[in-house]
Amino acid sequence: MWDLLIQPENLWFTVALAVMLMLGILEVISLLVGGVTDWLDHLLPHSLMDHSSPELPLDAHSGSVLIECLAWLYLGRVPVLMWLVVFLASYGIAGLMAQNIWQMMFNQYLPAWLAGIAVFFMVLPIVRYIAMGLYRILPKDFTTAISSDSLVGSAAHIILGEARQGYPAQAKLKDSFGQTHYVMVEPDMAQILPQGSEILLVSKNGTVFKAILKE
Repeated sequence: MWDLLIQPENLWFTVALAVMLMLGILEVISLLVGGVTDWLDHLLPHSLMDHSSPELPLDAHSGSVLIECLAWLYLGRVPVLMWLVVFLASYGIAGLMAQNIWQMMFNQYLPAWLAGIAVFFMVLPIVRYIAMGLYRILPKDFTTAISSDSLVGSAAHIILGEARQGYPAQAKLKDSFGQTHYVMVEPDMAQILPQGSEILLVSKNGTVFKAILKE
């Protein structure tokens, strides 16, 4: 096993497992004393920081490939640190297993760059289903359920993407109960709503809200 870990062709997978172990230790310490890993959340977009929000549908055709991929992977629906541990563990273990099988069959390892890319795409479905399972069993923070239609008239700010007509971006807001919601928005008129702008939700069409810049 040690020989497998120290092979240059397996560097990416060994590093992934090492980082996973360090993050796992940080997660345990954070659970015990609290706040230790808050710095990690601040390095990521706000859309990945609230794992309790159901407002981003997994099958939403938002016009943004990035947003759809993040939603498909459940990134942000479980704690970010936990998601990273799942990804790194899946990537490292799957990579070492694949390289070991390849070496047994062909008496050599795949080049590190080729194995790294191939395994990355191979583990994405695995990460999705593990994250999906975690999302279903983790406690949710909601105490009061409200209709998404009631969010019309609320102020929000765009946190991911640039909203154009036909190309929604993701916005964040809090309702009257203090619950955080992430919604897809596009401009109500022929204008651009840039990332970081303050907006007002004026109507809702399906899963997408229409918005205008807040004055």
